[in-house]
Amino acid sequence: MEESQHSPSRITQRKAEHIDICLHQDVAGCGIDSGWNDYRFVHNALPEIRFADVSTHAHFLDKPLKTPLLVSSMTGGTEEAWQLNRLLAVAAEAHGWALGLGSMRAALEQPETARTFRVRQWAPSIPILANVGAVQLNEGVTVDDCRTLVHMAEADGLILHLNPMQEIFQPDGDTNFTGLLAKIEQLCSKLEVPVGVKEVGMGIDDETARHLAAAGVAFIDAAGAGGTSWILVEGHRSPDPVKQQAAHAFADWGIPTAASVQQIRRTLPDIPLIASGGIHNGVEAAKAIALGAHVAGTGRTLLQAASISERELDETMARFTFELKAAMFGIGASSIQELQGTERLIQHRGQE
Repeated sequence: MEESQHSPSRITQRKAEHIDICLHQDVAGCGIDSGWNDYRFVHNALPEIRFADVSTHAHFLDKPLKTPLLVSSMTGGTEEAWQLNRLLAVAAEAHGWALGLGSMRAALEQPETARTFRVRQWAPSIPILANVGAVQLNEGVTVDDCRTLVHMAEADGLILHLNPMQEIFQPDGDTNFTGLLAKIEQLCSKLEVPVGVKEVGMGIDDETARHLAAAGVAFIDAAGAGGTSWILVEGHRSPDPVKQQAAHAFADWGIPTAASVQQIRRTLPDIPLIASGGIHNGVEAAKAIALGAHVAGTGRTLLQAASISERELDETMARFTFELKAAMFGIGASSIQELQGTERLIQHRGQE
């Protein structure tokens, strides 16, 4: 009982530390990139379309998006996180992006933090995704708890995040990942909204994706390596000198996002797919969509912008949208469907 009384405050402290580390420490994967530099678009000097006619409109979870971009799941559970989530929600609504909330476990264990995830009033029309760690299904989180989180956020879907490597480096991490697939299947069959699964920056391979789809998962976020490394984040937090040092040995761990997207798409040609992990601009988002993603997500870039000002966040999201649209114009793609079907994305090595 004493453990449960103290755990909520630890969760809140962890959330605050995560924000601080992501904003002020170098926690990008080292020795690995997301794979976007391995691809380039073949320029079309005669696109035969008007730039004004290029449409980035798309749909996700039966809701329209002005642009197929996602504010990736990041934060919640603290006062600072509440302010950031509000800014992100306002901006996502204005730009027509989808919005993923950070892990909502804190709202179950510390109900007073629930308000930090309630942002629907600022984002009435866009898809919002609630979020909880899949491993929590082995730690007492029930289908009814997940239903509570969805209702709390007025969400259109629930993301279960898979983060085994983060958990083993995290102080007091939950590392029992046994039997989770069956529990994910049970949740998918009982929850009233679509359930998706994402990694947190290590990628999902084709075999895992196939198992998830068979279990009833409605969409997948590849969330590959090359962006923020949550192993490095937890290495900064850990009081254990062994884990602090060991984190650096895993700085290049994971499946690059581009490779993960391709593996999932080849294995599951029809499943709604999000690509996140190391997407820093709209050109990389365009490459992700051309490789088979329906939506491209970005996280720490927006977190950093939101921490500066509302204007910085607005300009960053506007830049992403313009870059995506410009890339489409540059290859003569007038719609997201044409971008997804383009043959003008080629793999290259150096000057080849």
